[in-house]
Amino acid sequence: MKLWGQILGTLLSGSRGRKGAPQAWAFKSWKTYSSPAGPLSATGMVNHWTRVFEERGIPEARESSEYIVAHVLGAKTFQSLRPALWTKPLTPRQLECIHELCSHRLQRMPVQYILGEWDFQGLSLKMVPPVFIPRPETEELVEWVLEEVAQRPHAVRTQDGPLILEVGCGSGAIALSLLSQLPKSQVIAVDKEEAAVTLTHENAQRLRLQDRIRIICLDVTSEGCCTDLWPWGPVDLVVSNPPYIFHKDMEQLAPEIRSYEDLVALDGGDEGMDIITHILTLAPRLLNASGSIFLEVDPRHPELVSSWLQGHPDLHLSLVGVREDFCGRPRFLHVQKSAP
Repeated sequence: MKLWGQILGTLLSGSRGRKGAPQAWAFKSWKTYSSPAGPLSATGMVNHWTRVFEERGIPEARESSEYIVAHVLGAKTFQSLRPALWTKPLTPRQLECIHELCSHRLQRMPVQYILGEWDFQGLSLKMVPPVFIPRPETEELVEWVLEEVAQRPHAVRTQDGPLILEVGCGSGAIALSLLSQLPKSQVIAVDKEEAAVTLTHENAQRLRLQDRIRIICLDVTSEGCCTDLWPWGPVDLVVSNPPYIFHKDMEQLAPEIRSYEDLVALDGGDEGMDIITHILTLAPRLLNASGSIFLEVDPRHPELVSSWLQGHPDLHLSLVGVREDFCGRPRFLHVQKSAP
């Protein structure tokens, strides 16, 4: 799954985006193209739509067509289909579905939204625009948190699993992955967007994890937000994949992102630090004595965060770890609370 995650990471330009109308220039109906050559089989349709996507400059043309055809045939990937289905003639209904979904891809709609679901850490999550699509890098953030809990059991409540606060839950990918792999854990998941809160609720119920998660519509930049969280704390861990794109870089995002995903989930302000600093300011009041913060950030942020923390000694937070993503970029931070 890591390989497929990297492919889709490339498809979405390794970043994140907003809701909006499809770009008209990117769309032409499949009917403007000649009929597929050869038999109307799964393989034939993959080859046909790969050519169409390549002609229209759609990224990862073959992977896009394979995912769509496999989805219509009830599989996660084309390679997982029974070989007999590769050459079996498709029904008119299957052909119609493939044409319709591929037309959405021609509009630069992300594959995850087209399929309506996506796997993250082995969990099948519902995906709905404009809620932010979890990227493969974020799976590594989850893995680091799991390692930390396993290596430092004394840092969490001994009688139970850890109590975790996730800021910006989106589809619920991080929170639900942690819940599924830490059977005694509990999560407080917050997001300021109602669409994200609703989708996290749906995914929690889909995975039967709703009993161990509290999902709150909350803006961590609002006055008094800490008061809303105090009744559930202190927490052992704060985890977040916050908006961290530098504002000047927003225009460079791929059309898939700019036209469909929520740009509020991406834009971190001039230096990408706006929400990060809010989390760091809020966390000490919510964490237990030896609690930790895990963040996914831009590769330029480790130095910026370290400098910011040095300028705010009253928070009693220290940057104790930086980890690279699978592309070798410094992407994840571990910040720890120390005694006053």
